[in-house]
Amino acid sequence: MQKTNSVNVRQLTILGMLTAIVVVLQFLGSFIRFGVFSISLVLIPIVVGAALCGPASGAWLGFVFGVVVLISGDASAFLAVNVPGTIFICVLKGTCAGLIAGLAFNLVTKLKFKGSKYVATVVAAVVCPVINTGIFLIGCFLFFYDTVAGWASALGYANAVTYMFLVLAGGNFLFELLFNVILSPVIVRIVNIGEKTA
Repeated sequence: MQKTNSVNVRQLTILGMLTAIVVVLQFLGSFIRFGVFSISLVLIPIVVGAALCGPASGAWLGFVFGVVVLISGDASAFLAVNVPGTIFICVLKGTCAGLIAGLAFNLVTKLKFKGSKYVATVVAAVVCPVINTGIFLIGCFLFFYDTVAGWASALGYANAVTYMFLVLAGGNFLFELLFNVILSPVIVRIVNIGEKTA
């Protein structure tokens, strides 16, 4: 019972620290822009939380990320068009990114081959921005297609889908993906340290 309590306290402490990091990084990231929207620096702590504490913790961190996006004003262009749709997309994309990154990490580590933890970390680090951006693009198509088509037309794009991929998501997604992959070895070290102190 004592060990279970210490594990729960440890996980809550890690989750509390990572939640604070997500909030701070998202507010800082709102000042760094590639294209129309700010980049998401928070995907790294989301992956760390998902790997150290499990998919539910990754989902929580992703949820916090989505809420902070709404609070920071980074989604204001979409909020002006459809408030419920914007809230739904922001919360869903972050939550799913953290949850699925955690599930992917667990799945690969259960295979128990040499280097499985490193591979699991890279997979989780790739899955997180893919899910985040994928749900954003699907949400744009479902809730904001007419608005996005108007933006595309105003900038000379004949196709709204091309505009979504190239302008709304393109640069940000590539930066977030490369950032996560490059920092994967750092994530592995953090996970290893976290597991040793357990």
